[in-house]
Amino acid sequence: MASVIATIKQELYRIQIESPSGNVVISDEPLEMGGRDLGFSPTELLASSLAACTSATLRMYADRKGWDLKEVKLEIDLDWDDKANKTVINRKMQLLGNLDETQLERLLKVANACPVHKMLTNPIEINTEVI
Repeated sequence: MASVIATIKQELYRIQIESPSGNVVISDEPLEMGGRDLGFSPTELLASSLAACTSATLRMYADRKGWDLKEVKLEIDLDWDDKANKTVINRKMQLLGNLDETQLERLLKVANACPVHKMLTNPIEINTEVI
């Protein structure tokens, strides 16, 4: 289970997000939304989660197989479609190295099996309480 603590004080839209191990990320809104653009926006953080998980999963799999995967480059576009009432995520992967078609096809399947991909493509339940 992942756990974070997010804190916002009086500075508009600047959110400090901390992991249990003490890692800190700053989230903020872009200038045009009234923020100061000091960090990733909340939607950029969500897109980043998919990018990071996909990249790490591909790296681990290729290393375990001994495949010549030199670099993974991902482009994630995340958007909310008001009319269709759904989130649309487009992921473009560039897999650099000496890989054949069979390996590339397998890496695509591996990318679709990363934990964050599974979370985002299955039902999500959010439980909230005020404490």
